[in-house]
Amino acid sequence: MRFGIALGSNLGERAENIRRGIEMLLASVPHVKLGASAPVYETEPVDCAPGTQSFLNTVIEIEADCTPQELHTHLKAVESALGRPEQRERNSPRTLDLDLLYADDVVSDDPALILPHPRLHLRRFVLQPLADIRPDLLLPGQTQSIAGLLARLPA
Repeated sequence: MRFGIALGSNLGERAENIRRGIEMLLASVPHVKLGASAPVYETEPVDCAPGTQSFLNTVIEIEADCTPQELHTHLKAVESALGRPEQRERNSPRTLDLDLLYADDVVSDDPALILPHPRLHLRRFVLQPLADIRPDLLLPGQTQSIAGLLARLPA
């Protein structure tokens, strides 16, 4: 199955947090293959407290023989290993945030794991790196490609 994963960090050594997160994820998921990796972007925080440090954001695509729920468990374990508390305020600063964006054409409305990610189409910091690696991707529930969704957002 093909999965898109967004990575973001705004605490500590941000670039190192992202690098280590990818490395740990690839080491922990059985039979995983990194398919694509987008450039890293520095972005302003969205819906965060005033004075929050800017983020580094990127997107990777992997192929793995697991369910979205199994991959989600791996993502949470990597976040925890890199210092992100399980209980936290929404949009609080983070050493590493890993969001599962999509899993092939899987659609899930389970509150524990909504797929595709419910706010992906609204977030330039996700759409820009995703457009670098999958501009023509059409996600379930969308009528426009990733490049088309990105073009609709304000600069």
